[in-house]
Amino acid sequence: MARVAGIDGRLVRGTAIACGVAALAGLGIGIAVGQPVQPEDVQSARVLPVDLCSRLGDISTLLPKATTAELIQTGNGEVMCAVDVPERRQPTFSGASLTIRITPYSGRQAGQGRSPFTPAELAKQAFDRKPWLVVKDRPYLTKVDKHAGTGGQDSRVAVLVHRADLTVQVEYTAHPIELATAQQAAQVMADRAIWESK
Repeated sequence: MARVAGIDGRLVRGTAIACGVAALAGLGIGIAVGQPVQPEDVQSARVLPVDLCSRLGDISTLLPKATTAELIQTGNGEVMCAVDVPERRQPTFSGASLTIRITPYSGRQAGQGRSPFTPAELAKQAFDRKPWLVVKDRPYLTKVDKHAGTGGQDSRVAVLVHRADLTVQVEYTAHPIELATAQQAAQVMADRAIWESK
């Protein structure tokens, strides 16, 4: 009878261990699959200041002399600041246009059982998709696309900057101006937009 009792004891212990393993396995499955993602789990986009464009400061040095034009702000979620000074309106045979697009990203569901994409992840994806040249030694991730016209004085520059959940794209066209100077001006405006969007 003692041997039978011993066998019964081992069976009980074995059953308990098996139940414990099953419980741990179930816990692991629960962690891997997770709970269904709710709308409130997806982060919304930040709200940009209503006076964002006016916060970007003086832009007169980017425009032809004696120009009084200012940045005009449009958009709500994504904000665009723009100014255009055509050459035909200037007595100095010069012209310039500047467009600054500030895009705050919201999160997005990533599929069943997966954590939603964060705004920062989606902003970085948008930045990575641009097939432009990477600009090194910058405080923020930066890419550039630039073209110089005949004589090197007609410049067209597009700069894309990424920080956290934001991307800022600046398009600057001007003449006469050297390409390197135009790029530096566009980068300064992009940095201002990043800073003022905080």
